[in-house]
Amino acid sequence: MGRKVRIGVIGVGQIGKHHLNAYQKISDAELVAVADINEAEARRVSDVFKIPNVYTNFRDLLARDDIEAVDVCLHNNFHMPMTVAALEAGKHVYCEKPMAGAYIDALRMYEAAQERGLKLSIQLGTIFSKESKAARSLIDAGMLGRVYHARSTGFRRRGRPYVDGYGTANFVQKQHASGGALYDMGVYHIAQVLYLTGNPTVQRITGKTYQKIPMEPRREKISGYNVEELGLGFVRFDKDFTLDIIEAWAIHLDDLEGSSIVGSAGGVRLSPFGYYQTVGDLDLDSTTDLEQAHFRWNNVYENGDAYESPQHHWIAALQGRVELFPTDEIALNTMLISEGIYLSDRLGREVTAEEVKATSAPISPERL
Repeated sequence: MGRKVRIGVIGVGQIGKHHLNAYQKISDAELVAVADINEAEARRVSDVFKIPNVYTNFRDLLARDDIEAVDVCLHNNFHMPMTVAALEAGKHVYCEKPMAGAYIDALRMYEAAQERGLKLSIQLGTIFSKESKAARSLIDAGMLGRVYHARSTGFRRRGRPYVDGYGTANFVQKQHASGGALYDMGVYHIAQVLYLTGNPTVQRITGKTYQKIPMEPRREKISGYNVEELGLGFVRFDKDFTLDIIEAWAIHLDDLEGSSIVGSAGGVRLSPFGYYQTVGDLDLDSTTDLEQAHFRWNNVYENGDAYESPQHHWIAALQGRVELFPTDEIALNTMLISEGIYLSDRLGREVTAEEVKATSAPISPERL
């Protein structure tokens, strides 16, 4: 354990409450203030979490010199302006995924942090999962050999926000979220694969999106639903590495196989976790006791607690106990891939990474 890290949280909606719950499990995290335009809800939440200061203007929170780090828990298109404002105020920033509503906005966040020497971390919970830790240990030990292909998958049978009964309409409107299944769920699975394969350099992207499954008519009308329920992609990276993607908010199937990574000497599936290799004439399918491994990771090694969750890692990195994972770089690459899928779909052809970067348009508050 180290010193207390004093934190301000912007946004106390569904995601904000999730983050607040996570911080309450970390003794070295001290919640100082919250900001939200809904004053009544902000005060209710502050009472529940025993947070002493409440603001309706986020700039008043940023003006406090006793807050070291800010957590941005707003809808996607608001991530960039809030994050950049916090960085300009000299705060380290933790931001909910996806990094932003557009690649160019995510790049601005990354560059703002780099220019000021401040820490920027993006909520990528899957890289802290037991499955990711197990896969990383195998990859680092060379058990997969030369890694050459991966698959990123996400499945919901019928789980579109709002129209299927979960969340608010803001999740399914481009003016708030910019994207659908790819931005909501896909970011977790794509980022997990990128983390495990060393965040390779994107070269070319092919993609297609769909919105085909009927919705309850009243909710469809109210929602203003204009994002995808299914996102598909194929990505070519440098060093002869490829990735295929399928991310479903809704699809008429019983399930999709979990994400996987394959190499010349072995392969791993992340969910359910398995390791596969061939020895002579024997094709071996291995399982592992992830709970026992988790116990050892947390109790045998120094600073094991720093990898328990994204928030545990963020606090430990601010304390200087561990080096911060480059979630900003991974999230930026994930944004490039997602936006590349959208661009490929619009143009009806494969696109290059440079095309995506050149055509990415900023989403400013004035356009919302």
